Amino acid sequence: METNELGEFLRARRAALDPARAGFPDDGRLRRVPGLRREELAQLAHISIDYIVRLEQGRTRRVSRPVLDALADALQLAPDERDYLFAVAEVAPAAPARQPGRPKVDRQLRQLLDGMRDVPAMILNRRMDVLAWNRGAAALLTDFGALPAAERNLIRLTFLDDAYRALYADWPRAARECVAVLRMEAGRNPGDKALAALIGELSVRDPDFRTWWASHQVRGPRQLVKTYLHPVAGPITLDVQQFSVDTQPDQQLVAYTAEPGSPSQEALDFLLAMSPSAVGS
Repeated sequence: METNELGEFLRARRAALDPARAGFPDDGRLRRVPGLRREELAQLAHISIDYIVRLEQGRTRRVSRPVLDALADALQLAPDERDYLFAVAEVAPAAPARQPGRPKVDRQLRQLLDGMRDVPAMILNRRMDVLAWNRGAAALLTDFGALPAAERNLIRLTFLDDAYRALYADWPRAARECVAVLRMEAGRNPGDKALAALIGELSVRDPDFRTWWASHQVRGPRQLVKTYLHPVAGPITLDVQQFSVDTQPDQQLVAYTAEPGSPSQEALDFLLAMSPSAVGS
């Protein structure tokens, strides 16, 4: 994990902001790099250029909330980006050591998955490891039970599994969303060694991941619409909804639903009718 995540994020967001959008029209001066100059950010945030330099170089570790608010406003950060800025800037206690092995899924959640016979669903942790799934999720995405436990990770599959990658009608968009979610989680949980190992593996093995990771885009979980090109059922467009699990804060229930009466619903029904009933973990 980067040791100067705050500075790198500030530099990336400064470079991504169009000066004209920030109130700095073309003044005829040559811009050697894209985005805002440091002095322009300092002017917008009402802080010194020297302080901006120290922040970006990682020479200032403690930053006040008013300064973070001013920087977020000056950089026109989206809500997820603002949350991420605060997460990587604030001093937090080290993450407690985790017990070896994969997290357990409550019996009640397994029963819920089994009862969702017409809805593909799974339980994920914050790293997007697949902890449990029902027959619909296996039929729609992949046979998770055939994979080693260490490889049951949606982001890893998205980048490193050719068959899984081919499921996406718009793979680049889906992959970039994965990277943005992963970066958000990395900022919130800097002490997670398994998360750092996943990021390291993907950075080494996939050039697209490496490029998008360096862009410092972030976002939190939200409802999505995804289209899959299933080899058996054909194109299926689904709403992907994520629900927090009160008893396990690190876990979430993810469900895939189609618009009632739509061709996607018919394709999903066909797919589920061909799949054996089972809940895996």
